[in-house]
Amino acid sequence: MAHGDITHIDIPVSDLGDATAFYSGLFGWQIAEVPGFEGYPMWQAPNGISGGGLALREEGFTNTRSYVEVDSIDDTVAKATKAGGSLVREKQEITPTSWWAVIADPDGNQIGLFEGSMQG
Repeated sequence: MAHGDITHIDIPVSDLGDATAFYSGLFGWQIAEVPGFEGYPMWQAPNGISGGGLALREEGFTNTRSYVEVDSIDDTVAKATKAGGSLVREKQEITPTSWWAVIADPDGNQIGLFEGSMQG
């Protein structure tokens, strides 16, 4: 993937089991918890490219959120805030080689940012 590609889509849900059954039955998604990410079942679309996760709904996370790959979260956050956006969630480590953060555009739409590689 490259800077600007959508890499992941999180869907907020109230019940992980019910949501897993719903989406796998509806779309044929393969949904499973990955070691190290227990309590966060990840889905893979039949095309083998599209995917994301089912995350428990919480305050501030009530709508589906797309994640965009960026070369640098820090640079992207600075550019977004300069352009009228805001930082919603600080940069956090996923693995030793990957990080995520969330920004909002000037209209308040949340966009997730992903930097790094899940390998390694």
